[in-house]
Amino acid sequence: MTQASSESDKLPEVDLPALSVRLMTPADGPAIRKLDERAFGPGRFTRTAYRLREGVAADYKLSCVASIGGMLIGANLMTPIRIGDKPGLLLGPLTVEPAFRSRGIGEALAQHSLNLARQSGHELVLLVGDEPYYARLGFKRSPAGRLQLPGPVDPARVLYCELKEGAFEGIKGSVKRIS
Repeated sequence: MTQASSESDKLPEVDLPALSVRLMTPADGPAIRKLDERAFGPGRFTRTAYRLREGVAADYKLSCVASIGGMLIGANLMTPIRIGDKPGLLLGPLTVEPAFRSRGIGEALAQHSLNLARQSGHELVLLVGDEPYYARLGFKRSPAGRLQLPGPVDPARVLYCELKEGAFEGIKGSVKRIS
């Protein structure tokens, strides 16, 4: 994995010395779909975050995969979205092969994508997820009612991360996919 220079760009320690993290390519698609199926099951397509990604390609300059010895064991997609009237990114799905969970792989993938997004000039990332997990990556809970997502979602799970200080100030309205 590439180490960035600033303190906020440091990647977490991973409990797998042979782990390789690289940018995702379209050729990774079939393996990622199988991984998502094993991790999340068929009900994943009804979730609000999947609705935002539907029909929109992931940004391959920001999305990453993790592998060991050529076997894909984790993936994180970054998808362009609109948050109110500003451009943003949707993080996820962040998926790790069940046998390799709790070793820092998901956190390393997400941090790597966030670092790339920051370096590319992006300012704001949104996700639907567990605040205790994502808070250590800089995510905060969006104030209830401030953002409207396409479909039902627990407001406590709508999280944002400012890649540029103050990027969330004044943000409100609908979160939409970019078509």
